[in-house]
Amino acid sequence: MIVLLSRLAILTLIIYIIYRIVKYIIDPKRKLEHAHEQKQFYFYDHPDNVRKNFLVTYQGVLFEGEKYLGTTDNAFDVVSIFVFPRNANSLQGLSYDDFMHLEKEMNLRYPNAKIDWKSPIKEFLTKKRHD
Repeated sequence: MIVLLSRLAILTLIIYIIYRIVKYIIDPKRKLEHAHEQKQFYFYDHPDNVRKNFLVTYQGVLFEGEKYLGTTDNAFDVVSIFVFPRNANSLQGLSYDDFMHLEKEMNLRYPNAKIDWKSPIKEFLTKKRHD
């Protein structure tokens, strides 16, 4: 009887370890961190939850976007997004085209939203649009 219980406990432990490994591999936060380290693009968001900010990593820079709910012609939707870098010092090397690419990706997910960048990106984009 004790042998059977110990085998059952070991089997349960193995199943739990496999479950935790799979959960770790498919975790979106881990994918975001990996993409950030590899300087790749990754968009981490909970589209059904407007209260949660989204995170975007692009070329080694981590951006955070604050979503705001409002009304459109047909429904309530995200109508405004404020985007800012987590670390402004890491913006070195990004061009105007990079920010346009990020805006395009945000517009794909939130087509009714007006995207506002916080300082210093806002000043950079304003200057480039007027040139």
